[in-house]
Amino acid sequence: MPNRLAHETSPYLLQHADNPVDWWPWSAEAFEEARRRDVPVLLSVGYSSCHWCHVMAHESFEDQATADYLNEHFVSVKVDREERPDVDAVYMEAVQAATGHGGWPMTVFLTPSAEPFYFGTYFPPLPRHGMPSFRQVLQGVHQAWADRREEVTEVAGKIVRDLSGREISYGGTEVPGEQELAQALLGLTREYDPQRGGFGGAPKFPPSMVLEFLLRHHARTGSEGALQMAQDTCERMARGGIYDQLGGGFARYSVDRDWVVPHFEKMLYDNALLCRVYAHLWRATGSELARRVALETAEFMVRELRTPEGGFASALDADSEDGTGRHVEGAYYVWTPQQLREVLGEEDAELAARHFGVTEEGTFEHGRSVLQLPQQDALFDAERIESIRSRLIGARSRRPAPGRDDKVVAAWNGLAIAALAETGAYFDRPDLVEAALAAADLLVRLHLDDRAHLTRTSKDGHVGANAGVLEDYADVAEGFLALASVTGEGVWLELAGVLLDHVLTRFTDPESGALYDTAADAEKLIRRPQDPTDNATPSGWSAAAGALLSYAAHTGSTAHRTAAEQALGVVKALGPRVPRFVGWGLAVAEALLDGPREIAVVGPSLDHEGTRSLHRTALLGPAPGAVIAVGVPESEEFPLLADRPLVHGEPAAYVCRNFTCEAPTTDPERLRAALGG
Repeated sequence: MPNRLAHETSPYLLQHADNPVDWWPWSAEAFEEARRRDVPVLLSVGYSSCHWCHVMAHESFEDQATADYLNEHFVSVKVDREERPDVDAVYMEAVQAATGHGGWPMTVFLTPSAEPFYFGTYFPPLPRHGMPSFRQVLQGVHQAWADRREEVTEVAGKIVRDLSGREISYGGTEVPGEQELAQALLGLTREYDPQRGGFGGAPKFPPSMVLEFLLRHHARTGSEGALQMAQDTCERMARGGIYDQLGGGFARYSVDRDWVVPHFEKMLYDNALLCRVYAHLWRATGSELARRVALETAEFMVRELRTPEGGFASALDADSEDGTGRHVEGAYYVWTPQQLREVLGEEDAELAARHFGVTEEGTFEHGRSVLQLPQQDALFDAERIESIRSRLIGARSRRPAPGRDDKVVAAWNGLAIAALAETGAYFDRPDLVEAALAAADLLVRLHLDDRAHLTRTSKDGHVGANAGVLEDYADVAEGFLALASVTGEGVWLELAGVLLDHVLTRFTDPESGALYDTAADAEKLIRRPQDPTDNATPSGWSAAAGALLSYAAHTGSTAHRTAAEQALGVVKALGPRVPRFVGWGLAVAEALLDGPREIAVVGPSLDHEGTRSLHRTALLGPAPGAVIAVGVPESEEFPLLADRPLVHGEPAAYVCRNFTCEAPTTDPERLRAALGG
């Protein structure tokens, strides 16, 4: 019989709806039940494309004896970290403080007051590698609760006090300057892997936000070193197994330093961020590889992640059925030489193996290889390779596909909107801009309520119950601002302003200007989460700084500019010390140092050839964080169009920054020069 999770919208929670464990969703009622029964709470946090979450579910939560023990001695609460990043962040901070590491599945035991007292991640069904079994952990926690209650509550109280005492050093309200950005670049150079691209060792994650900083730093300063690191990293990733050489799109990370074997789950946020990075790399260099990868990644998102309602699903699983009934990681993506021969015949299979780096030994497990594009001296027949590729795509499409997490997350859709709008504009692909508009329309129709409060998730056209957090407001505003620049529709600027007003009033500390991840009126947890460092996505803090800065450039709003500058104080403090973890904040700081530039393009109509030429030139200008308004003279769509007439009856572009404007120009080449192109 299904448990309480059967009524949830999260695919991850629904995966546990038929467990014999009597799961509760995160709710006041669950903790009230723990108080009534006088038992501790087991908090289990994961997400639908998490491999080890599935393993622990199969080994422990589907086991009747384990479930019976849990149901007798605990109230069990299941949380999808993608739906409740605030709950995840607060307890992950406790796990990391107590154990020195963290990860998912996250397993935390709480008092009925939601105070944590025992922590872990994955626990096996039997003791192994020095780890206790999950049953041993449950029995130990139950005995401690029954026999040493005073000690447990004392520990829990101390943990909460310690967490509450952790204050972020904001670096004051001074903005980062040339010195801090130069130090950040030097720090990145030290951690850079010159042989393989990327930063640090294994596992290697795509450094999307850092790459944006490097590209903006190059655009502003001409630094060849910054461009080289970005270019080489992008090429190595695009040639590696982390990139799907058949279907486009990137996996979550590489388990090795060489980008060969990925952790195969494909996340919307990675692909949105990387699509934008490769589009910006093309804008900076004209690289054909960057163009191809940006477009293939955009097409992957639209083809495989778009939902019937027009939004974008969160992820594709790493695991899929391997043809023998077993669910295996990477089964959909990997090939043996024999499988190539079956699809392509002997001769083409041999060519495909050379081209894609498929070996008899295999680059993955059990003689299977992840497809790559190794650097080679040999020249390949492009038509023949394209024929091979299309036949392999066809054969792969007949394999059981990985599962899809269909929930629409507001923040990640905001990132996708920005990427698709810009990629569509750069490469003259109106279908991609239309996809961005459809997703934006869904967010406005479904995720915004009558108070303009954002809901974090929806699924199948039904809005979820969880309030949006800072990254939702900031990333959706970022997407809307990109749409405004690309489409010339001022409504997206207005909507971004509505969201950013919430950032100012509900997420910002009125005294210090520091930002919180949850709103002042959100559910109170044991600590109000607050984190300025990037993880897999830009932190809500730095994303908000970027959107506030862009909105201020569009409107001249001092309040938004001041808030952006205050938020960047933390980048001044952290940028020189840990640049890999404040990449987006550094990218926003580059925009601040450049102005950012405000570009107004006026013409008799948006379809006029001269207007379109100037608008495209503005979009392709590399100036960091430049904002663009396009429209007819005296249009009320954008504040930047006020008092901007045509020049001698011709379309014209006006470029301003730091309260100074250049003479208007009707010449795209002069505009390009003015933007550093």
